[in-house]
Amino acid sequence: MTENKIDLVVVTGMSGAGKTVAIQSFEDLGYFTMDNMPPALLPKFLELVEQSEDTSRVAVVVDMRSRLFFKEITTILDNLESNEAIDFKILFLDATDGELVSRYKETRRSHPLAADGRVLDGITLERELLAPLKNLSQNVVDTTELTPRNLRKEISDQFAKNAEKTGFRIEIMSFGFKYGLPLDADLVFDVRFLPNPYYQVELREQTGLDKPVYDYVMSQEASEDFYQRLIHLIEPILPGYQREGKSVLTIAIGCTGGQHRSVAFAHRLSTDLLNNWPVNESHRDKDRRKETVNRS
Repeated sequence: MTENKIDLVVVTGMSGAGKTVAIQSFEDLGYFTMDNMPPALLPKFLELVEQSEDTSRVAVVVDMRSRLFFKEITTILDNLESNEAIDFKILFLDATDGELVSRYKETRRSHPLAADGRVLDGITLERELLAPLKNLSQNVVDTTELTPRNLRKEISDQFAKNAEKTGFRIEIMSFGFKYGLPLDADLVFDVRFLPNPYYQVELREQTGLDKPVYDYVMSQEASEDFYQRLIHLIEPILPGYQREGKSVLTIAIGCTGGQHRSVAFAHRLSTDLLNNWPVNESHRDKDRRKETVNRS
């Protein structure tokens, strides 16, 4: 047994059963993911993963889009099972024929095995071809009655590490309004009404991560009042976003240039929320003014 085993999940199953949602769910859980992996390339791909120190959890989709290579999958999986450096599982997604037909009609896409025939003919052939692989699968999930959100939860329950069971994290970022709103922000808060450290000469070149600036911003009575209202607003709504299946909630706090006030507030909020939630802190425009000056 090697110390650093690769945790590999092979996602397969019926076309239209939810493999796209599944692979996105694994990506949210921190897996390195690859869609539509030809089985013949899987051993070489895993060799590259073994050489990487950054990746130990991998999820790949192998399905009938790779039908020219699919006959090789059984032999390849047998070889993987004998490889002590790899701990692999097969996740097989299935659904009833009626549900699969309905999904294809909704999307107006053709089945990969239907050619010019009926969708149901393609589904019947695919089910026959995949039967041996389904029998090998350690995890079979029937998605007939599952919404995408419920499928994400099912995968999280089965494959997430304990610390990742929520499948939910918070991104807190500071930014400068003069450089534009962040496009991916879910919640945006404006702190431009607070006294600006920029006009304090000794603080101008520092940022909200420097103690003198942080203390200046937070020592203002309006700052403390606003922060308490902000944290009391945000904390109660986080479980709701988690329950609704949102994987990332981005909270953006902006000031004029994104260097002082917003940075201080984003840092304080990140520090407090980190006690109970997975949080990533970033500062989009913290050094933007300095970089602009240096280029001129």
